Amino acid sequence: MYKSRNLKKIKNIKEGAPDAMAAFVAFDKLAMAEGAIPKKYKELIALAVTFTTQCAYCIEVHSASARRAGVTDVEISEAIAVTMTLRAGGALAHGTHAFESEQTD
Repeated sequence: MYKSRNLKKIKNIKEGAPDAMAAFVAFDKLAMAEGAIPKKYKELIALAVTFTTQCAYCIEVHSASARRAGVTDVEISEAIAVTMTLRAGGALAHGTHAFESEQTD
């Protein structure tokens, strides 16, 4: 299902919903701009989120942007490890719901 060329179809959305897309693009630029959190760290955050949401398009876009911001393979590897830990931790915590409660909630 994932085809990089599909990103070119974003123009269809821009044509169909120009105001919404303009607002999205402006919001994206503001959120990802250099600020209290450096752009490099914002891109690492974005990568961790995209690994969790498993959006191949976002991984492609933010991997390239992260590299432009100076992110290294080692930093990406650590971001992957952090993401893995949080996903596993979520499974652990939510797994506790499978056991009968000892108390009435």
